[in-house]
Amino acid sequence: MHTYRISEAARLLGVSDDTVRRWIDQGLLSAAGSPATIPGAELAARAVELAAAPGEPDVLSSARNQFTGIVTRVQIDGVMAQVDMQAGPHRVVSLMSAEAARELALEPGSLATAVVKATTVIVEAPKG
Repeated sequence: MHTYRISEAARLLGVSDDTVRRWIDQGLLSAAGSPATIPGAELAARAVELAAAPGEPDVLSSARNQFTGIVTRVQIDGVMAQVDMQAGPHRVVSLMSAEAARELALEPGSLATAVVKATTVIVEAPKG
């Protein structure tokens, strides 16, 4: 089972360490041990909840080609697998061979990086 320290969880969710500690105090996340660690599957569920929350980004950015996040779902069917990740507010879905998913030991709560190669990149900025 994968676990994450408070600072790692904060970085992956795009919030401060203090926010993660408040969520633990409020019962939104659980933590155990010293130093405190959070179960990866629970962190993945919180990432999905946060990504579903409405709102527009408050920063100007151009997405990069690498997205580090938490695996939220792995569905293996025959020779293919679908792997869903949450990287901050971004949901990334990858289709790969079942063999590759198994070799990478991907499961909900795993830390992973999606590397995207595309010929088209769209840059967006907020209105106004």
